[in-house]
Amino acid sequence: MTTREWPWSPAPSTGRQWATAGLRRTSRALAQLARHLGRVRRGPARAPVLEFYAEAGAPEGALYVDGQLVGHLPGVTRL
Repeated sequence: MTTREWPWSPAPSTGRQWATAGLRRTSRALAQLARHLGRVRRGPARAPVLEFYAEAGAPEGALYVDGQLVGHLPGVTRL
């Protein structure tokens, strides 16, 4: 059954067909790119850099991983 046989569905327009074909090609290209990028080897993994601040003027008990604040450790003054 094609869409022309369905009474509630309009016949596909040429513009819609072009758009559909273009989106499908783009989707295939992006999927190939994602597979390729997934196979690309990155440099050696490094251990995360941990930082803890409990000094005057710094957020009290702030815990950072790779420069991103991940939380606070209330009541902890040193690690």
